[in-house]
Amino acid sequence: MRATTGFTRLAARLDARTPAHRDRALDGLRALALLAVPTGHWLLGGLTRDSGGGLHNASPLATFGGLAPASWVLQMLGIFFLVGGHASYLSYRRRAGSARQWTAGRVKRLGRPLLGVTAVWALLLPLLHYGLGVPAGTLHTAATLVVQPLWFVGVYAVVTALTPYCVRASERLGAWAALPLLGSVAVVDLLRYGPYADAMPSWLSLLNLLPGWMFAYQLGVSWGDGRLGRRGGWLLLGGGTALFATLLLVLHYPVSMVGVPGEARTNSHPPSLLVLALAAAQCGAAILLRDRLARLLRRPALWAPVVLVNLSAMTLLCWHQSAMLAAAIPGSFLGALPGLTTAPDTVGWVLARLAWMPLFAGLLVVITKYARPLEEPWKRTGAVRAVAVGVLAAGFGYFALAA
Repeated sequence: MRATTGFTRLAARLDARTPAHRDRALDGLRALALLAVPTGHWLLGGLTRDSGGGLHNASPLATFGGLAPASWVLQMLGIFFLVGGHASYLSYRRRAGSARQWTAGRVKRLGRPLLGVTAVWALLLPLLHYGLGVPAGTLHTAATLVVQPLWFVGVYAVVTALTPYCVRASERLGAWAALPLLGSVAVVDLLRYGPYADAMPSWLSLLNLLPGWMFAYQLGVSWGDGRLGRRGGWLLLGGGTALFATLLLVLHYPVSMVGVPGEARTNSHPPSLLVLALAAAQCGAAILLRDRLARLLRRPALWAPVVLVNLSAMTLLCWHQSAMLAAAIPGSFLGALPGLTTAPDTVGWVLARLAWMPLFAGLLVVITKYARPLEEPWKRTGAVRAVAVGVLAAGFGYFALAA
């Protein structure tokens, strides 16, 4: 009862402090996309324990192909980029300084939490190994999992830096500004999967990296610019759904939106045309549901969680794998724990993993409380400390990528 009363008061305060002009629907969409990231990684990422107690990655998708459609729902980066493009457009138009100053400020905001999590883990590695006896294999697995979601931050930073060009493209082409990006990915997919696939170089797929993730961001810029409305939303929803179905049923693209061990093709690294089709459908649905979502989030009890998630957005992205590891690493010393340190090859594992997820969420809340200050400007960090953080982050990155 006391906890319920406390939350009600908090919700009322957050609602009262929210400016009337705040677009609650955008914040709600961002929160939804943010929460889908840890949910997807926790549900679709398993760990196995070897005879020496070391932990290694194992995906349940390798055994349960029927879980692949879950990735269609949990892969919501299209909406995240859509909202990001919309918010960046408004921020860019309100900027007080030059475009270069605005870009530098946005990139720094993205870089601080990334440097923070990697520097902290660089300090933890020797402590865990030499102080607590954690096997080297577990540390390599942990490093890989921590770095896994951070690629997104780097890509998002590059796309954000291109906001001035996205704005110009929207001014000239309107809502159609994203179409060349879709076409670029389609051409690359045709070359790497078509009749001449054997003659194509392996690096060709990397050409999809920027246009693939920039597609939804450009849609967001045009949305913020007022050049993409409900009519465009219906076109995106219908066209994206039709393209998605065609790629799956006719051209036999992989069903999963994330990589599956043992599969030669993947949709996400780098993004294939199927990712853009899903993003188009999701973006269209988001545009069409905007007004309804805004009305729904006028309820303080629903608005409060959205505010709290958005306040810690980058921390949640950067630290959610650490929350799972905070349970799995101690658990590895206890032996085979279903859903945590056992192979994801039975239905029982899926049920057990679902039971573990509230613990992961609770650990993430605790970690966020202490890690969130890393998102704030490092006003008291001098040049020496800044260099030290950079060296630690680089060292951890090398360890993770060399694993």
